[in-house]
Amino acid sequence: MLPAPVARSLSELGQNLRVARKRRKETLASFAERMQVSIPTLRKMEQGDPSVSIAIYAMALWLIGRLAFLSEIADPFNDETALLLELRRLDPKAR
Repeated sequence: MLPAPVARSLSELGQNLRVARKRRKETLASFAERMQVSIPTLRKMEQGDPSVSIAIYAMALWLIGRLAFLSEIADPFNDETALLLELRRLDPKAR
């Protein structure tokens, strides 16, 4: 079972992708074809199903012009927790 915040985030991502598809007037069939997946897989993605491959989410993001944001999610430059851990190791007084 997924932690609640993870399940919620996947659900929101799926819902957002569904809205993006609908705003573009794409049917399930046409969007699934463009994504090279079945309609049931597209439905699962839009429901935030964790069994759907990240590649499928990436394909949907690419089709709506939002793929660039995927690589930014875990960008080390924005990893504040890791930065704080590194600073603590460098400054023993910070412990």
